[in-house]
Amino acid sequence: MESGREEKAELSAASPGDDSDGALSPATELEPNPGIDGAPVRWYDADRTESYTRITPFQEKHDTSVEFFYKPLTLSALTCALILLAYVAMTQDVLEEGRDKRRVGVYAAITAFLMFSTIQFRDGPFIRPHPAFWRVVLGVNLLYELALVFLLFQDLQTARKMMTYIDPDLGVPLPEKSYAENCAVTTRNIWNALDVFCIAHTLGWFGKAMILRDYWFCWILSIAFELAEYSLQHQLPNFAECWWDHWVLDVLICNWLGTYIGMKTCQYFEVKPYSWRGFRQTRGIRPKMKRVLSQFSPHDFTAFKWGTATDFLHYFTVVLLLLVFLAAELNPFYLKSLLWMEPDHPIVILRLAFVFLCALPAVRELHQYISDPRRAVRMGQHVWLLLATIVTEILVITKWSKGMFPEPLPAGVKWGWITTATLLVLYPIRWFGIPSVRSYIRKRKQRKGIEVEKGE
Repeated sequence: MESGREEKAELSAASPGDDSDGALSPATELEPNPGIDGAPVRWYDADRTESYTRITPFQEKHDTSVEFFYKPLTLSALTCALILLAYVAMTQDVLEEGRDKRRVGVYAAITAFLMFSTIQFRDGPFIRPHPAFWRVVLGVNLLYELALVFLLFQDLQTARKMMTYIDPDLGVPLPEKSYAENCAVTTRNIWNALDVFCIAHTLGWFGKAMILRDYWFCWILSIAFELAEYSLQHQLPNFAECWWDHWVLDVLICNWLGTYIGMKTCQYFEVKPYSWRGFRQTRGIRPKMKRVLSQFSPHDFTAFKWGTATDFLHYFTVVLLLLVFLAAELNPFYLKSLLWMEPDHPIVILRLAFVFLCALPAVRELHQYISDPRRAVRMGQHVWLLLATIVTEILVITKWSKGMFPEPLPAGVKWGWITTATLLVLYPIRWFGIPSVRSYIRKRKQRKGIEVEKGE
């Protein structure tokens, strides 16, 4: 019994654990105890050549509660795909050679890559609705990253022309909009400010709460984004809003409501009892349908404790995550302004949905990486690729922005960000650096005292 409990404790928080239909699962070999001679491995001294280092640090075994979802059909899928590909590409009855077929060729190439991603990419931390779904998400992220790398080597005019291949209506300059023309607190002005973007704000912060799973983190990010809007009004006129639009409608109503609903959803999943039964063990049509639909709910749910004040690694991770989320929020505003896309354009909306899906496993992997280095001695693939994508977006924006925003940064904004950066540097020095130095000096004095006593 004790060995069974120890085995269960060794499973990572993202692992499915033992299901009610464990008898249907294939027998697995015993995992080696991670570490060197049983000692825990710290993040900075993990030897990645040892046997405890695995390519998939999260998932321990496949979940087979709905068995037919997990049948290996790779050769069958390859055969069907090649037959369909040959029929569409070589049959004139389907599509005639020409421009339409070139467009379909691009779609076919993307589909082929995503199919390869579905079958051959590694599993991530999530197993619901299926590991293959998250492999597709990773494949889409990689395609987007490759597209950004390609755009990084193009000038802005060429990029705008290329966007017309996707949507012929693009390529037209956007009119400059400002939401701070009439800031009188009247019923009419407030009513005019209540538009579809309020719903978008609420849904966006619902998603951020589901990703970060921390009230304080969401509040800090919400306030930081509004301050960033103040700082960038000289470049993007649509960031200019009335004070009550910034702090009442956005922060106190839309952002708070979305965060509150998101955190309540997280709390529900934390206390929800999970009892998974196989499809064959479920009797009746309605229970079977309910069981299939439950495949789209989490297998389990882990509350995130970021531990900002625990040590320097956790502090640095939280600050980095805050900056990455700010960049992910600001990048689409610059991209749509430079590429002349309306805020409600499908490409902009798809990009937001895509970042949300990519951030779910990425943040889970990041939390696992800093919280349990024994089980995740390398950074997960989702967080690695999403970080590369956000940074590449920044590079593209920086290149295309040369000469586009001639107005200098206001002095007040400059000193405000310098002060913020200074405080972010002084905080770890005060709480982590100085105590470490004192501890080092104290141990050195003790060591010297012991050496003197031995010399006498």
